[in-house]
Amino acid sequence: MQEMKYVTVDWDPEYSGFNINPAPYLEALPDLLTSLPPGARGFASEETHYSFSSLRCVKDLQLAEITTPVNKGDALSIRFAPNEWKHEEGLLIRYFGVTRFQLDFKREADWMSDEAVLIDEILPRDGGCSHEIELTDSRIHVDCEDLTAIWG
Repeated sequence: MQEMKYVTVDWDPEYSGFNINPAPYLEALPDLLTSLPPGARGFASEETHYSFSSLRCVKDLQLAEITTPVNKGDALSIRFAPNEWKHEEGLLIRYFGVTRFQLDFKREADWMSDEAVLIDEILPRDGGCSHEIELTDSRIHVDCEDLTAIWG
């Protein structure tokens, strides 16, 4: 189910955990930033975004709520709760000018009880950006004009 262009996430049955590698994305990111809209650029380039031990790393946030727009002008919102062992704050991402929203499940699971972020990837695309979020048992893909990410 791998769709991300740079980031890799693979299940390791011997380790009973995920191998997550954002290094290729981080190497490409400086060249991608100029093509990202302002909100996406700011979020993707936050110094601690991919620092797994940071309080503001997206890894291990818990999916809490998805609010889909009713009208074309409304924003799509995804709220993530803090992981009690790692984060002091949760994260709200609001997507504007959404042209695609997709939620794919990887396997049968009680995904709402412990669906955690593994990693994400933001890429430029015509008219905005794409944001892909790999979770423990599902994947979220959003194409939009821009996004805002608010910790709190």
